[in-house]
Amino acid sequence: MFYYLFEYLDKIDFTGAGLFQYLSFRAALTAITSLIVSMIFGKKIIRYLQKKQIGEVVRDLGLEGQYEKRGTPTMGGIIIIAAILIPVLLFANLGNIYIILMIITTVWMGIIGFIDDFIKTFKKNKAGLSGKYKIFGQVTLGLIVGLTFYFSDDIQIREHPVAPELCDTVVEVKQDYFSQTDKPLKTTIPFVKNNELDYKKMVSFTGENSEAIAWIVFVVLVIIIITAVSNGANMTDGLDGLATGTSSIIGAALAIFAYVSGNLIFADYLNIMYIPNIGELVVFAAAFMGATIGFLWYNSYPAQVFMGDTGSLTIGGIIAVFAIIVRKELLIPILAGIFLIENLSVMLQVGWFKYTRKKFGEGRRIFLMAPLHHHFQKKGYPESKIVSRFWIVGILLAIITIITLKIR
Repeated sequence: MFYYLFEYLDKIDFTGAGLFQYLSFRAALTAITSLIVSMIFGKKIIRYLQKKQIGEVVRDLGLEGQYEKRGTPTMGGIIIIAAILIPVLLFANLGNIYIILMIITTVWMGIIGFIDDFIKTFKKNKAGLSGKYKIFGQVTLGLIVGLTFYFSDDIQIREHPVAPELCDTVVEVKQDYFSQTDKPLKTTIPFVKNNELDYKKMVSFTGENSEAIAWIVFVVLVIIIITAVSNGANMTDGLDGLATGTSSIIGAALAIFAYVSGNLIFADYLNIMYIPNIGELVVFAAAFMGATIGFLWYNSYPAQVFMGDTGSLTIGGIIAVFAIIVRKELLIPILAGIFLIENLSVMLQVGWFKYTRKKFGEGRRIFLMAPLHHHFQKKGYPESKIVSRFWIVGILLAIITIITLKIR
């Protein structure tokens, strides 16, 4: 909202109004506002949750410190959602298609998570929202994102955005300088020299129908990514501060991708596809990081509040859609490697248990307990140390993801 106010003030030459048009300045304001919302208003929300006795119901898993968590307020993801949406609505360009998609993602996944937490807390049903309804919600979001990519003329990619000899002098480049304009049927493959994957070429054997089929492949992939990453974030949310800290690290890496992909000079220097207007997502990423770090103030060990599915499904959905928008969806296994490992640990544990029970008559386990963070708890590691080490691994994975811009 302030974006439009200061845009008007800049047009009438109001002193200082032009500063607000700088992406970096608005991102900084957004991050600060997000931190303030999550830290100050978060405390009031926690008190309200305590007053309403909206606390965590703990199952007996035989883990150290488990019962100390009983009664800790849950549904704290409301804090994260508020701390994202409020500054974004204040400082972002709300006419930007990418901002609109991210707002839809935040609200949509937040509603699904809230319903799940509501059923668990107020209906006393630990199973929460039925899995088929969660999947339906995730599939619906995938369709919204995929079809928006297909039908919106505002979503494009442009190759070879500006001639090399102009890189040192051009600040604003007219549309005529772009050598090629495409709908977004391309993505980035890490560690490959010609690192662009064209979905249309994948299905070129279908002949004249290749473009339509390519869009179907793209939409299906979007649905799979959103479902996998949101469930991975949900799985990771098992220790104080684990999902929150990991998500803020991922958010920082995604902000870098959005900035360089939306900047003419950096896109040309790095020889990556230039995506017009995507730089605005830096503002959203700043809100996301501010919200998760601010929530960490209360969620770090020992946690005063849990995010619940309201938070975990939301941050997972945000990361997935953001990565798809910046054409880095194939980097998710590296960038969100913590989520992937947590998910795989459960899948391997369950799969091996069923296989050995069928073959040997008794189920056997790979890990002491799944997800993986519980395995380390069973081994006697303090919760805070497990979380810190997972963060370190997350930072390493984020750095590896970022350097894929140059390592090919």
